[in-house]
Amino acid sequence: MATYGYVRVSSADQNEDRQLLALEGLGVQPRNIFIDKQSGKSFERPSYLKLRRILASGDLLYIKSIDRLGRNYDEIQSQWRTLTKGKGVDIAVIDMPLLDTRYCKDLIGTFISDVILQLLSFVAQNEREITHQRQAEGIAAAKLRGVRFGRPKKPIPNNFSELVDQWEHGHIKTSEILELCNISRTTLYTWLKEYR
Repeated sequence: MATYGYVRVSSADQNEDRQLLALEGLGVQPRNIFIDKQSGKSFERPSYLKLRRILASGDLLYIKSIDRLGRNYDEIQSQWRTLTKGKGVDIAVIDMPLLDTRYCKDLIGTFISDVILQLLSFVAQNEREITHQRQAEGIAAAKLRGVRFGRPKKPIPNNFSELVDQWEHGHIKTSEILELCNISRTTLYTWLKEYR
């Protein structure tokens, strides 16, 4: 029987220290902590998949909160069943002591855990959907105010028509235009569409 921990943050610039401290405080060895820096909408995460392969019957898995496991309602339910019932692994959610499969394995304890798991899984997915909705609304509002997203468009130089004429007549190569204008091939073709 081994004890493991799983940590997930949504992106590389987010900090996982809070989760790591909680796991280390419970005695989980650093070599047994698996970390993903990826969205929780899918369970196709490298460290999680590796952890799932390693976990065996009688092992214990700690996670800080259910949304660190994932943010997809159906997938959280499915993964929970795969680990607990399929593999015989115990799971303890640190922020929700009622979600600790080591205790109350009778019918009523299982029922309470299932209800709490469903509720927290719903909340996790709902938070994700609300966040995406707010992002979309914020982007739409910014666009209405004239905010432009992405890299600023590079202006076409004044001598572009001369360069195109020389290029079309074989006097200069494509690579020379790219170098003279300090642009990528994609930008060149975009400019050519606008020019013509």
